[in-house]
Amino acid sequence: MTIKVYNTLTNSKEAFEPQKESFVSMYVCGVTPYDHVHLGHARAYVVFDIIKRHLLQRGYKVKHVQNFTDVDDKIIKRALEKNIQPSQLSQVYIDDYFTQMEKLNVLKAQEYPRVTGLITEIISFIEELVSKGFAYNVDGDVYFSVEKFQDYGKLSKRKLDSLKAGARVGICDEKTSVFDFALWKKTKENEPKEVSWDSPWGKGRPGWHIECSVMASHFLENSIDIHGGGQDLIFPHHENEIAQSEAKTGKQFVKYWVHNGFVTINNEKMSKSLNNFFTLKEIFKEYNPRVVRYYLLTQHYSSPLDLSDVGLDGAKNALQGLDDAYLRLISVVKEASLEIKDKDLSDLREGFLSALDDNFNSEKALSYLHELKSIILNELFTACKERLSYLRKLFEDLTEKSLGITLYRGERLDNDLESLLKERNQARKTKNWAESDRIRDIINSKGYKIVDNKDGTSVVVKRI
Repeated sequence: MTIKVYNTLTNSKEAFEPQKESFVSMYVCGVTPYDHVHLGHARAYVVFDIIKRHLLQRGYKVKHVQNFTDVDDKIIKRALEKNIQPSQLSQVYIDDYFTQMEKLNVLKAQEYPRVTGLITEIISFIEELVSKGFAYNVDGDVYFSVEKFQDYGKLSKRKLDSLKAGARVGICDEKTSVFDFALWKKTKENEPKEVSWDSPWGKGRPGWHIECSVMASHFLENSIDIHGGGQDLIFPHHENEIAQSEAKTGKQFVKYWVHNGFVTINNEKMSKSLNNFFTLKEIFKEYNPRVVRYYLLTQHYSSPLDLSDVGLDGAKNALQGLDDAYLRLISVVKEASLEIKDKDLSDLREGFLSALDDNFNSEKALSYLHELKSIILNELFTACKERLSYLRKLFEDLTEKSLGITLYRGERLDNDLESLLKERNQARKTKNWAESDRIRDIINSKGYKIVDNKDGTSVVVKRI
């Protein structure tokens, strides 16, 4: 078993070899909590959830850290508009993040550091960069000197000389170079006191890029295995993280850089100005979170993903098919086997896992899941109980453990539905097809569908 990962740093697919055997350190850039989480966030965190789940399935221990950038210009601006403290605003949207991610069945990270909890560590980090000559103070603002870091641009493949050639000439009285970025920002007039801290350079707050470098190194040491986020973070955020981290430690900051593709809405960039900006809260009013998660897995994580009603409806139908097959299966076999003995099922399992081994190809993995669904439907009333119990265990492992798609296990029907189902079964026994269809339509109108088995029995499945 060899896992291969596409590394943005080298622009190539590489064999995955963590720095410590059987242990993986993973840092994922978190949200800036000034608004509700949206579809772009959902894609990123479902992608890294799949990566984490697969590493766990392959026997690795994973320490996963994901931050909250709770000090930021956008937070301060929104808090002033609402006449509340930035910490109050941040907490509202941090709570929203956890609510929506739980609906998407995203596993929690081991650590969720906040910038406000590591100010002392951030100041110390900046002090060391200043002492080593990589940063300088200008009247309370501290900047990183990009030209002092020789490898700048190695992640984004944007060399400093080409950036200079393409840059507009602008006024740069404070910074040594227009490309230098802020590590520490002095407090501005009218900014809330709670986002201003004492430092060797006067009162101020951290810049954006330094925050992730400090949080990653504080919880995962100076060199980490996987660092990820959306493609939009490659430059300048991740590029700047590399520069300041490696300038400080002299060590490679990240071994594998992993970035997920963009999300568009009906082939247009998601934007509030285009009136196609959808929060997860809004999307979940129309589509079950299970459907959204399934849809996010239908494209390889590195490819662009276009969200449309047609695509979501297709995902809903595909997931309904999985629900139907599973509910039929568990109505026949009540327990799942602890191991897979059948060679064809073992081969299918390995094919599924191999798809995820190959740069976490969830799109291909789903094809194996639907192959398994077909096997279940074909063998439901012919296979022995032992094999069916193997099928159930495999179906649960691939769907829930690896892909994080929660299976529908049915629910207790109310007395009216129970009576209707009994009446329909009796109508089918007497071949009263008109009555059978009439009752089916009533059940459908209540938000359920009936799945008829070959042996004459029926199960009721909740529509998603």
